[in-house]
Amino acid sequence: MTTGRTQYPQQGAETARDRSGLPAWGYFSQDLLEQEKEDLFRRHWQVICHVNDIPDPGDFFTCDIVGDRALIVRDSEGTVRAFHNLCRHRGSRVLGDEHGNCRNSIVCPFHGWVYNLDGTLRSPAQPDSLPDLDPVEWGLKPLEFEVWNGFVFVRFQPGPQPSVSELLGRWDQELAQYRMDRMVPDGNGAWSTEVEVNWKCIRDVDNEGYHVPMAHPGLDDLFGRNYFDEPFCKGTSRSFSGFRAGDGRLWSVRNYKKILPNVPELDSDHKRAWLYIGVFPNFVFGLYPDSIYFYQEIPVEVGRTIQRGAVYRHPEEDRRMRAARYLSGRIDRITSREDEMLTKWTWEAAFSSAYDGVLLSDLERGVMSYHDHLRDVFPVLTEAEPEPGTLKERNDVLRAKAGQSWELPT
Repeated sequence: MTTGRTQYPQQGAETARDRSGLPAWGYFSQDLLEQEKEDLFRRHWQVICHVNDIPDPGDFFTCDIVGDRALIVRDSEGTVRAFHNLCRHRGSRVLGDEHGNCRNSIVCPFHGWVYNLDGTLRSPAQPDSLPDLDPVEWGLKPLEFEVWNGFVFVRFQPGPQPSVSELLGRWDQELAQYRMDRMVPDGNGAWSTEVEVNWKCIRDVDNEGYHVPMAHPGLDDLFGRNYFDEPFCKGTSRSFSGFRAGDGRLWSVRNYKKILPNVPELDSDHKRAWLYIGVFPNFVFGLYPDSIYFYQEIPVEVGRTIQRGAVYRHPEEDRRMRAARYLSGRIDRITSREDEMLTKWTWEAAFSSAYDGVLLSDLERGVMSYHDHLRDVFPVLTEAEPEPGTLKERNDVLRAKAGQSWELPT
């Protein structure tokens, strides 16, 4: 089976509508950020963890996203469940750690209310002081979730995207060979770091490979001219590169190419290639012969963003594959440090008196199509900045005028 560039042509390239990018105010508007939290981050799917992060009954994983708190737990029957990490008594977190095992019950650390692993209320503390409480009605609030290829997604509020399997379905054939559901955590848990930029600045840098030859010597050494991006279409994008010929000039690249074992499940196009699947609005899956990972951006303030991610390895990883995974991770870490400065410069530009927008190249269709997706949710981004407190009302008017529901561009 061949699944390289010829079988996966650029899809949706003709839909990119605007080379000028987003207006400067779109990066520092507090009103826009609040609507982004509601309309993007609460109403679109967010990846939390992998089912193999919680292999045993009582294992749990938590994640905070724009004020909401997700709790993923495996119950006593081995079923994965998702709840709001919110005690029904006073709203405390029922589990304060990022991951761990809570044995056979969930005990709120504030007053000691006890919940079963299926979310039902087992017993409030000092029940004689309270009215009779129905265990289901007063159980943990369930959270909409879906497991796709082993990864657990949640959605805090109903939104425009279809099921995760439908959203990502056009990549099923290509991704099947990676056997994502079998992958296991690398042992380091989820990582997170704080960056003092607007979250969209990170997406703007990440959504195009035009800058790779200039800004990323390691990636350029690994990929050369083989790297290409496909635009966002109906909420997802794809970037792909086979390795360039030759041994590689840089130590990490040279040894990665030399050490990387053959993965028999991967076809000839993917044995020595890196693949990225972007998911609107804020995360990416990276699929390598040696590992799989995700990373995402979560806004905290206008100029403050949490980057979060996790790495997963082959369950039968041997020493050679482990060494290859270390080297691919090293290339990625160097690339991330290089990108950090680019995102800061992008963020700074929005405050300059000389900034009057950008001019996007045909090689930046990933950015164009991503901005198209943002403008479909926020048509107000096509206008001057609204007066404080009026953005939501104006955006609703523009959406109604366009006859839009929660549909993403095709």
